[in-house]
Formats: sequence, structure tokens, C-alpha cells
Amino acid sequence: MKIYTKTGDKGETALYGGTRVSKASARVESYGNIDELNSFIGFAKAEIKDEKVISQLKKIQFDLFTLGSESATPTDKLTLANGKSRLALMISEKEIEELESWMDAYESELAPLQFFILPGGGRAATSLHICRTVCRRAERSLVFLNETETVRPELIKYLNRLSDYLFMLARYVSKTYGEKEEYWNPNER
Repeated sequence: MKIYTKTGDKGETALYGGTRVSKASARVESYGNIDELNSFIGFAKAEIKDEKVISQLKKIQFDLFTLGSESATPTDKLTLANGKSRLALMISEKEIEELESWMDAYESELAPLQFFILPGGGRAATSLHICRTVCRRAERSLVFLNETETVRPELIKYLNRLSDYLFMLARYVSKTYGEKEEYWNPNER
């Protein structure tokens, strides 16, 4: 099977369920941002040596594929004619609560925040800060899509929580690797 289909040569693509749309549509933008985030998480994994963290990031990549498949599916195509879901998996409160429990564990090992943190703290932490900002963009694009087409709230909530997790993980990785965090302190210009 060839990887190229030539069906997108005129700037359109097929969504899950068969609907064809412009590659510049809000829906394509949203799942494209989710895909980009997933790639950056893969890059961050290459910078990290902690197996527990790598395991969590692998789970997140799996969840992002699940989230991306739903964001690539128009709401009216989520359910088949027989009433069953078109998708084998969907993001739920379970995945959101998992992120929260991971964050709580990391936070218990970190000093309380007193200032904003500048992205940095070593290569691994910096790669996680990049993931965090891409995650925020993915979240904004889903919110934008939700203004014209319904998006299940769990998708937006998951990305919101994920960006918090990535921030907490960047702090944890900085500490674990003995890298110094840099603060944005307006009193020390």
C-alpha cells in the first residue's frame, strides 16, 4: 500500500467518517496541533532517563491519539447508525484524574512556587516546557472549534490538565537532574 493517496492535493482532507473538509478548517487545525504535541512529547521522552516518567509520557501519547481521533471526527459521525460509538476509545474523567494524581505526587516533592518560572532548567525540562506551550495551543484550537461545532468537554479539560502536568513535570525533571530553575522576578531586574 502506498503512503500517498493524492486525495489531498487540492487542499482538502477526509475526516473520520468520510466528510471532506479544507485542510485549513478549525477541526483539522485542532487535531494537527494534538499530533504536533504528541511528536514533541516523543522528543521529550528522548531527553528523559527516568523510566516512571517515560511510562507516563507513553500513556499520554496513547491518550493523545485517542483524543486526536475524536477531534478528527465530526460530532454527527461519533455514533454509527446502529447507535454504537464509531470510536473504540474516548477520553474520560479517568484519564484526567490520572494526570491529577501524577501531578500531586510530583508537587509533593517540589518547593512551593514563589515566582513565575522561565522555560529552561536543562534540556529535558526545556523540552517539557515546549510540550506545555504546544499543549496550550492545542487546547485553544479545540476551544475555537467548540465555538462552531460541539466538542465534548472532557477533551478540553484533558488538555488543560495535561498542560499543568507538563509544567509540574518540567519542574520535577529540573530538580531530579540537578538543574537550576530560573525565575521571572520583577523585583530583580
